[in-house]
Amino acid sequence: MLDLRPVALINGVLLCILAAGMIIPGAVDAMMGNGDWRVFATSAMVTLFIGLALVFTCRTDIVRLTIRQAFLLTTLIWVILPAFAALPFAFSELDLDYADAFFEAMSGITTTGATVIVGLDVSPPGLLLWRGILQWLGGIGIIIMALTVLPMLRVGGMQMFKVEAFEAQEKVLPRATSLASALVGIYVLLTALWAMMLWMVGMTSLEAVVHAMTTIATGGYSTADASVGYFQSWRIDVIITLGMVVGGIPFLLYFQVARGKPLSIIRDTQVRWYLMTLGLGILSVAAWLWWDGGMHPAQALRYASFNVTSVMTGTGFATADYWQWSGVAVSVMFCLMFVGGCAGSTSCGIKIFRFQILAATARIQLLRLLQPHGVFIPYYNKRPIEDGVAESVMAFFFLYGLCTALLTIALGALGLDFVTALSGAATAISNVGPGLGEIIGPAGNFSSLPDAAKWLLSLGMLLGRLELFTVLVLIMPRFWRG
Repeated sequence: MLDLRPVALINGVLLCILAAGMIIPGAVDAMMGNGDWRVFATSAMVTLFIGLALVFTCRTDIVRLTIRQAFLLTTLIWVILPAFAALPFAFSELDLDYADAFFEAMSGITTTGATVIVGLDVSPPGLLLWRGILQWLGGIGIIIMALTVLPMLRVGGMQMFKVEAFEAQEKVLPRATSLASALVGIYVLLTALWAMMLWMVGMTSLEAVVHAMTTIATGGYSTADASVGYFQSWRIDVIITLGMVVGGIPFLLYFQVARGKPLSIIRDTQVRWYLMTLGLGILSVAAWLWWDGGMHPAQALRYASFNVTSVMTGTGFATADYWQWSGVAVSVMFCLMFVGGCAGSTSCGIKIFRFQILAATARIQLLRLLQPHGVFIPYYNKRPIEDGVAESVMAFFFLYGLCTALLTIALGALGLDFVTALSGAATAISNVGPGLGEIIGPAGNFSSLPDAAKWLLSLGMLLGRLELFTVLVLIMPRFWRG
């Protein structure tokens, strides 16, 4: 019988932390004379009550989680937290129904960046800050999970990073605690640095803080309906572009740089592939905007750099309606939507390392065709790839394609056109934010979709953020019988 007490206890603790987080935007609203501070006060009390109830009723001496408990806990965290994080949206003057509120909260915590809110420019400051806080918390949460929980669960090839994070497996718990503390420190420092830079180039304090949080978290929530394009500033574009690139690099490497290994980032093959893919995408889109769209080369490079980086890292900011660009540019953007950044970063998508594993495996298969009796070993980062990793990665690619196809079909069955259904499914599972087309493209949002579509897209965001396997394993009858 699966003991649910440790799972409920940890969720209770996290709900208490979430309730404490609601105090910050509530205080901002109160200081600025906005009556929505009552919304956050009420939401915080409800969340704190449920959290404390779980803590006091599920206290247990068991501190070590089994594999099944870890799978269940990981998924429930990303379901329960959005369920309560949605309360301020549902109670606010925006008058959102719960489906919209949950969609907004799930999009925030999974750092997707898709939104159903119209009129961000005039929304209460506390709600704008709350959206940024949700994405900021989701970003650091997935970093810590990618380095501690997912490698332990052997999800989608993530077991490769277990040895990299810890020198000795018998020291996992203390090493995980100290590593998590260091990563939080680096995350806070980078956020503060980007907030200062954005404030110095013209943003207000609130705008700078929100955009810094959602940039480093590669989340994409902005304070204006026109996203970053609202500011019409090349300086802001450059700072946020660099921040999105930083967010797509493994945070463990920043930890190693802080420990006196400054060349760690350059030597990592995943980072090199990431920067090379991003660079090629930017150059190809910029060249097409100049050649076919008639843009000035500098302007083409500016718009291509920002929007390609935003799409590839899964951030979701926009400075232009790239749906209106020509077919080649849109095609490149759509393909990069699936790629994502590096494992151990805040970015989303399939992740660069899986493409590296797939390429190494394909190369070995080609060599075996030429020399059937030869012995060939695939390598990643100059190390032999462990047994089972290649199979896990290939299974991930299969499930990724299958889930995208099934979600596209389900959205189409609800009456969405093909472009909206396909790009909606892709952007949800890749946690990108805006899709393609007139409805959910960079110039639109998801508010006009039916509630059933929003629930399906929320499920897609959950699947994509938790690397598919973590959620799908729960639907297996054997999981509950074992």
